Amino acid sequence: MYGLELAGEEDVFAAYEAKSAAAGVELVAPGLATAGSVTDRVETLAYTRNAIELIGRTDADVGSARALLQAAPIERQGTVAVRARDVRGTSEISTQQAERELGSVLVDRGFAVDLDDPDHLLRVLFSSGVVDADEVAIGPVPDVVGESVDVCLVGWLAAESARDFTERKPTDRPFFQPGSMAPIDARAYANVAGAGRGRLVVDPMCGTGGVLIEAGLVGSRVLGIDAQEKMVRGTRENLETYLPESAEFGVVRGDATALPLCDSGTPDAVDAVVFDAPYGRQSKIARHELAALVEGALADAHRICRSDGRTVLVADRSWREAAISTGWELEAVFRRPVHRSLDRYVHVLSEADDPPLEDPL
Repeated sequence: MYGLELAGEEDVFAAYEAKSAAAGVELVAPGLATAGSVTDRVETLAYTRNAIELIGRTDADVGSARALLQAAPIERQGTVAVRARDVRGTSEISTQQAERELGSVLVDRGFAVDLDDPDHLLRVLFSSGVVDADEVAIGPVPDVVGESVDVCLVGWLAAESARDFTERKPTDRPFFQPGSMAPIDARAYANVAGAGRGRLVVDPMCGTGGVLIEAGLVGSRVLGIDAQEKMVRGTRENLETYLPESAEFGVVRGDATALPLCDSGTPDAVDAVVFDAPYGRQSKIARHELAALVEGALADAHRICRSDGRTVLVADRSWREAAISTGWELEAVFRRPVHRSLDRYVHVLSEADDPPLEDPL
């Protein structure tokens, strides 16, 4: 078993993204989840800080954590260090006391302490409070939501995610336009869609290329399409700046409702589609009305995406009816706040088992 320390404030969404790198993910406390197994893709997650190989789980107090460590079998050799964290400051635990007391347990068991470069790092994660799920608009809600919980996870550090998103701030890119998505969110949406080594990810409204950058950095082959030539040129410049020379990418001018790509079921079908729909109440985008543009993009994404693939649509409102009418099943919709007057609706779509027979309402 593994423990996951989540980032951000939206735990259900963070746990959902973590499923792209771990199996059996279960939310257990504010900022904490467990998993049956993890992969090296934990290092690419946006809203998971680290994974620990669990020694055990107990109440969120130092005495319980100490007793757990004293009783646990430890089959490791080498130097150790202890790092404790009061996740989100919810448990009012003294992390210094926790590190001192659990460190003394390890010393009593014959380990030498090396605070600078230990062979093994023991993480002790405390969390207390009520798990919230306000961001879930549609989809499963974990059983723990709404409960007051008091949890401590103790385990050896197994993997850490690369927290390098500030190095790719939209304003620092060669090509920038206002309203560009933050890299941490672009990475999360790419992960949820199924980005990964060798997989083909398409953004049919690529803008400045933020999603493509993040999908490319986790090993995907990426293709961007945009109706505006300046966006095509700018995205290409951004991808050339941030992706390694070995990356496979392309950017072309085109219509999101009529993509120049093969149908699903062919060897060249797309593994994942991710796009950020236009915001606001624009009456027309390029030559399309907004509703027609989004519905047409969803229909063409369904045409090109593999049967086991996903589409992630990000928008400033729910496009539930349009998604269902174009053949998609809504796995989940998350309502994520951007600022006081704007929420992002993140639609996670997979192929429906059967086409809709009647109005979904």
